[in-house]
Amino acid sequence: MIKKSIDNVEAIKQQAGEGVSMKMLLSPEEASNFAMRQFCIKANGHMPLHTNSVEHEQYVLKGKAKVTVGDEIFEAKAGDILYIPAGVAHMYETVGEEDYEFLCLVPKKEDTINIISC
Repeated sequence: MIKKSIDNVEAIKQQAGEGVSMKMLLSPEEASNFAMRQFCIKANGHMPLHTNSVEHEQYVLKGKAKVTVGDEIFEAKAGDILYIPAGVAHMYETVGEEDYEFLCLVPKKEDTINIISC
């Protein structure tokens, strides 16, 4: 059993994109089948077009973003649920003056990230 407070988890600035940080809420070492992360993209920030070798299940906590997944472009907002298949190019650009925050669950597998464009 694990119990934590999100306030005690360090936000790690991500090198890709602008204004992006990540909190590892449950690491692959702590959970049997998945990792749980919280991402924050500051207002006027973005995460570049990239692929991951693992799927992503996401729940938007706060804000809005223009999200590109493959050939689809849509606006995601608080309360939305997204599924991004492994190997599909995706990116995020915040919309408005509020930070965009989401939970991201990924399987406990090697995750190779390939940045396509900054």
